[in-house]
Amino acid sequence: MNTLKLHPNASKINLAKWGLKALCSASLIALSTVQAQADIQLVFGTYAADKPTETVRKFKPFLTYLGNELTTSLGEPVSIKMHIAPSYDDGINDLVEGNVDFSRFGPASYVAAKESNPNVKIIAMESEKGSKTFKGVIAIHNDSDITELADLAGHHFAFGDPLSTIGRYLAQSNLMEHGVYGKDLKGYEFLGRHDRVGAAVGTKKFDAGALKIGTFDKLVAKGVQIKILFDFDNVTKPWIAKSELDPRVLSAMRQVFMDAKDPKVLKNISKSGFLMGDDSDFSPIRAAIQNSTKFD
Repeated sequence: MNTLKLHPNASKINLAKWGLKALCSASLIALSTVQAQADIQLVFGTYAADKPTETVRKFKPFLTYLGNELTTSLGEPVSIKMHIAPSYDDGINDLVEGNVDFSRFGPASYVAAKESNPNVKIIAMESEKGSKTFKGVIAIHNDSDITELADLAGHHFAFGDPLSTIGRYLAQSNLMEHGVYGKDLKGYEFLGRHDRVGAAVGTKKFDAGALKIGTFDKLVAKGVQIKILFDFDNVTKPWIAKSELDPRVLSAMRQVFMDAKDPKVLKNISKSGFLMGDDSDFSPIRAAIQNSTKFD
């Protein structure tokens, strides 16, 4: 059974100096180095919704577990590498074009990937205490006197990535439901990562912004001065296989996901484990994406 670990050169990469682009252009981050040539070599792809260093730290325990369990299940050594795309769009293209074997996306990115390649397959969906939904939030500064979404008219708003489920589509859909369209805002920008949105609101560069609840909680714990104005439901993240993935590997993967129970393995990914997913679970996200075309 092989043990996965970060490539020894990874610790020498100064991410603050080189940035995400340098990280990604440095090819793949090796997560398994026991054998020079493994019988099954898999590439896990994702994009950095948070800092690249945080992304690596978050996924390492689960990918270690996955590689070991697949080795046992399939009866041959399995090697897993991680590839972090510099943007949501690049991450989607990596899966659609088969450059990576499996990925973990936000719901809107899954919808986009499925539209581009109908043959990509859901491995599993993350569980939120047995549910397939979790919260996104619209945050404001602690000193703000804004009390409801309608009050955001005439203010500056920070969105996340243009392809983000929470950071764009669901945020815009909820704003419109409360009568606030793009033309009603004083201005808005897409800042990319969720942590950048929260930080920008915390420093009053923006009056409000949309981010996921997990990032909100982490920023508050660090002393960022933000509070929740409004929360809304989002579908949990799906893990997706490329269309050409060997059916035998896909089947083994699904079983490993369903059997994952160890809190140490799941703590940074999905504390409650995983659930079987279906394309129909993402119907609300497709509706929000369609609805967002009216925002401007």
